Amino acid sequence: MTPAAGRPLSATSLRFGYGTNGLADLRLDDALGLLADLGYDGVGLTLDHMHLDPLAPDLAARVDRVAHRLDTLGLGVTVETGARYVLDPRRKHGPSLLDPDPNARARRIGLLIRAVRIAADLGAHAVHCFSGITPDGTDPDTAWKRLAEALAPVLDAATSAEVPLAIEPEPGHLLATLADFHHLRRVLGDPEPLGLTLDIGHCQCLEPLPPADCVRAAAPWLRHVQIEDMRRGVHEHLPFGAGEIDFPPVLAALAATGYQGLTVVELPRHSHAGPHHAELSLPFLRNAATVAAAPTEPSHPGEPSATPEGSTP
Repeated sequence: MTPAAGRPLSATSLRFGYGTNGLADLRLDDALGLLADLGYDGVGLTLDHMHLDPLAPDLAARVDRVAHRLDTLGLGVTVETGARYVLDPRRKHGPSLLDPDPNARARRIGLLIRAVRIAADLGAHAVHCFSGITPDGTDPDTAWKRLAEALAPVLDAATSAEVPLAIEPEPGHLLATLADFHHLRRVLGDPEPLGLTLDIGHCQCLEPLPPADCVRAAAPWLRHVQIEDMRRGVHEHLPFGAGEIDFPPVLAALAATGYQGLTVVELPRHSHAGPHHAELSLPFLRNAATVAAAPTEPSHPGEPSATPEGSTP
């Protein structure tokens, strides 16, 4: 969805959320209540055993309760599928869509199809996923073929549910960059429900373009955004201000694209202090959005340009 011609969205109209993978020590009901109380617009809901377990026998009833809770609190939602051990208690993110065992791949495919159905029932604006790491001994052509074949039934489910599937370039995975996303898109024949999850920190970590330029380049396919701070070449999700990203230009670029989904804080390794980071993150983002939306005043000749408060000089 794009804004009306000549009326671009302001960065202050962006919708911010927080990921439940960064609130793993809280009950889901408590986590949602916290985010609503803090003023967040939504939540990135990771399907996992401690929150909304996608393998629970009473899943339908649980989904109904969560949908009601989200509606009561006025929170939007994206369904995320990055739980570390939800399918295999011994292998992080295993099995993946690239697993050599077709039965193992089928388990991941089944989880993603279930996630699409959950997302439809929750009124989510997208389902997030990723490719997985290329297994040892698997050549790239085979890996890409496996990924394309595995995603086909998931995309069919997404089409039926009218919920976009937003795949995330993840450092170290087969699909690690924006260029890899476009490769997959071409392999699959550019299917309409296939979109992109853009992690702003990952852009800083390994993309050749600055994060704001990545946003502009990804705009036509952007369905979900994750955000945190990060340093060049180091895949470590950091609280805002602890890395190298200049956020006002990123948020300005997001607004200029007309993106109206959630921009979700992604701090999974800071869950031990999740409420603290959730409380700090929203004011930081709102301040950066205010800076991004402020008109730039030209400096007079011979005078330095002023740097708005809260931006990175």
